[in-house]
Amino acid sequence: MSAPELSRLIKTRALPAEPMVIEASEEERAALAKRFAVTSIPALTAKVEFGTKDEAVLANGTLTATIEQPCAVTREDLSYDVEEPLALRFVPAGSLPEHTPDEEIELDSEDLDEIEYEGDSFDLGEAIAQTLALAIDPYREGPGADEARRKAGITSDEEQASSGPLAEALKGLKK
Repeated sequence: MSAPELSRLIKTRALPAEPMVIEASEEERAALAKRFAVTSIPALTAKVEFGTKDEAVLANGTLTATIEQPCAVTREDLSYDVEEPLALRFVPAGSLPEHTPDEEIELDSEDLDEIEYEGDSFDLGEAIAQTLALAIDPYREGPGADEARRKAGITSDEEQASSGPLAEALKGLKK
C-alpha cells in the first residue's frame, strides 16, 4: 500500500490544545486530484479541534475545498466550493465490537466516522482526504448541461411521460 497523499500524523498523548489548521500543499492537492479522478483541487484546508471521550480522540471542525472537474454531461471543466463538517472519532485498534456479517446493528451519531488506529498516533490527513472524497459530486453538472441535452435530443423522464402515443391515449381517456 502506498503512502497517503495527505498525511498528518497526530500523537494521541500530545493533542494540540489550540485548533489546528491543515492546508494541503500543491503536490498533495495534485495527488489527491489524481486519486479522486478530478481535474484539480485548487484549495484544500481543514480546521480541527481535538478532544477526548473514553478512549476515543474526537476531531471536530470544517473542511473547505475548491474542486475542478468535468461536467457529467458536457465534459467541460467546472469549479465549485465545498464546505463539509468534520466529526471524526479515532479509536484504538480492536476497540470496536466485532459483528457477524448477517448481524443487524444500530448506529447512533457517535458510531459514525469512527476510525481505528494502531500505535500512538493516527493519520488525520487521510481522514480529511476521505471526507473530501465523499464531498465530491461525480455527477456534477455545469451551466451548459441542459442545453447540451436539448441539442442531443435527450429529454427528462417528465417530458417523456407527457408525450408520445401512450400519453396521448391517456389524455383522451381523461376527456
